Amino acid sequence: MSDFGVLSVLPPILAIVLALRTKQVYISLVVGIWLGWLIISDWNILEGTLATLEGFVEVFKNPGNTRTIMFSALVGALLIFIQYSGGVKGFILGIDKLLISLEKKRMGKSRVIVELIALATGVLLFIETSISSLTVGTLYRPIFDRLKIPREKLAYIADSSSAPSSILIPFNAWGAFIMGLLLTQGIEYPFKTMISALVFNYYPMITIVMVFVIIVSRKDFGPMAGAEKRTRDTGKLLNDGARPMVSDEITSFEMKEGIRPRAMNMVVPLGTMVLMMVVSLAYTGWSEVSEYSSFWNHFSQALGRGSGSAAVLYSVTCSILVAMILYRIQGLMKVKKMVSLILKGISELMPLALLMMLAFSISHVCNSLGTGEYVAGITEGWLSPALLPAIVFLLSSFIAFSTGTSWGTFAIMISIAVPMADLHGSNLFLVVAATMGGGVFGDHCSPISDTTIISSMASASDHIDHVRTQLPYALVAGTLTTLVYLLLGYLTA
Repeated sequence: MSDFGVLSVLPPILAIVLALRTKQVYISLVVGIWLGWLIISDWNILEGTLATLEGFVEVFKNPGNTRTIMFSALVGALLIFIQYSGGVKGFILGIDKLLISLEKKRMGKSRVIVELIALATGVLLFIETSISSLTVGTLYRPIFDRLKIPREKLAYIADSSSAPSSILIPFNAWGAFIMGLLLTQGIEYPFKTMISALVFNYYPMITIVMVFVIIVSRKDFGPMAGAEKRTRDTGKLLNDGARPMVSDEITSFEMKEGIRPRAMNMVVPLGTMVLMMVVSLAYTGWSEVSEYSSFWNHFSQALGRGSGSAAVLYSVTCSILVAMILYRIQGLMKVKKMVSLILKGISELMPLALLMMLAFSISHVCNSLGTGEYVAGITEGWLSPALLPAIVFLLSSFIAFSTGTSWGTFAIMISIAVPMADLHGSNLFLVVAATMGGGVFGDHCSPISDTTIISSMASASDHIDHVRTQLPYALVAGTLTTLVYLLLGYLTA
């Protein structure tokens, strides 16, 4: 790989700055990607432009990328299904009954209770970040709308309860990936190391606690306070001129006339998706476990080694099939209508699929430029044991923010942080935790992160508005985490 030096950080920085300033995410990403390939092609405009187009094609050569993009498109079909079948309306009516009952006992607490239930749902679905943020956004968006809670708040709750819970409860593909990286660094007991590091993984802990405190205290700050004031004063769930990640065709699709709303028409398909996520993870990881001792032991290990991208694709496909059977049995619609709705849902989410493709593409060009390696390399020479945890956290955050991927950050930083912890005699668990937390922090803030995108999509929020309202909360949690790592670094040095 050629050494592009400081030029390697220009494409992601340009894409992020343009996205934040112009709100034109698609154009900003394309410009950043084009600049990256222009640098690689030695500033030859023709070669750089052609390489950009080929870079888009390269995205689909990675099975994981293709599965994720297909998943993003198929989600549209599921969203339309559960609305047309009366599932969403049935669920809303059920929650309304619960809220009426609660209001009789605790006046004015409906909003707080619903937000806390949404937070708990996101944390409990730790098995996969996409499923977590998708489920929270899909289930609670109609209820949040009825209670006049801004879409930005729903996106914040969905985003802040997905990756943080997945990294804190690593019995999923996240845990398997990190254990694999630790194995490559010669760690004899990777599971024990990862579990021991969780005690020091402060960013996701602080993030979840902060969401809880914000909900209970109702003390928002920054742009989120403005969003709350806008909705309270005008009833508007979005800013004027906002561009929701999902169109009104998806979020406000009419229920079929003349049918009775049933919550089961939403709960069964979504429950199937969550259940099949677990089954699919185990299935895809089953052959990766070499020794068989007992079924449950083999199952638990397979669960941790399964393919996350395959699992989300299989689960949403199975969910759609179950929905089709369920609705056909009830006589709600015929196969021809189902196919029509599926195609409608997919077409409405093509912009999301395109955005996912661009996010993967800029990650690919950053890997080709060696962006992460450069940023990590320029700091190696001056790190001290006391500063190591805090610097590793900040460096991981910057790489994840610039590239939009926490997993890519883990792959880069663990290979650097573990040897450096050994070289400087730093606490290994503390340094590994800083790497994991930093990856989640940067990914949490990045407008090109797939989990951030999915949270905006599921909540039908304007993507940049979601990033702007969430960023101050993430920065507060990140700052507190940095201070804790500085303190612990000096205490353990």
